[in-house]
Amino acid sequence: MERNPAQLIICHDCDLLQRDIPLKRGCAASCSRCGAILYRNATDSINRTLAYTLAAAVLFAIANLFPLFSIEVKGSLSAITLAGAVRSLWDQQMKPISLIVFLTTILIPSLELITMIYLLLPLKFRRVPAGYRIILRLMGIVEPWGMVEVFMLGVLVSVVKLTSSFKVIPGAAVWSFGGLTLLLAAAATAFSARDVWARLDGRSGKGAAP
Repeated sequence: MERNPAQLIICHDCDLLQRDIPLKRGCAASCSRCGAILYRNATDSINRTLAYTLAAAVLFAIANLFPLFSIEVKGSLSAITLAGAVRSLWDQQMKPISLIVFLTTILIPSLELITMIYLLLPLKFRRVPAGYRIILRLMGIVEPWGMVEVFMLGVLVSVVKLTSSFKVIPGAAVWSFGGLTLLLAAAATAFSARDVWARLDGRSGKGAAP
């Protein structure tokens, strides 16, 4: 799609209105006043982001199905899963903490992955997903609340402290959360809302259903 040379863009940091210029592949445009990144001409951003997101979804499923770690006490092995940790906090009358853990490590990441796949998978096959405007708004709302990396740091601190008193065996979920943290960061870096809108505008202009 040919770019309009008179198109303007506003800086999200300092609100300076600037002219949109074409970029070479892999380059980025920065604000002339504050230096913030305005947009990037990403290389194959839709396919790359989708690949990272699908891989992250697989690891997220593993992280929720398998134990985070197991504790061995006098020959007895007790496994702890993420859902089990949430239930344990709830049963111990720490309901606000239980709710925060559930929202930031289960619900929000699930919504983040589902909305990203729902948006990008049809675009890969040159189709426009129904209700994409709502999906994009929802992505903007949930994205700041995903705190998998904070949870991962808390788990590592807990494991280090427990090893002084018990034998702690890391489970598959711990490694999955580690990989999930890296893949979510990679997906966020590869994602280009600019490319998504260009693809959506191009397909909508050809009569695709919104």
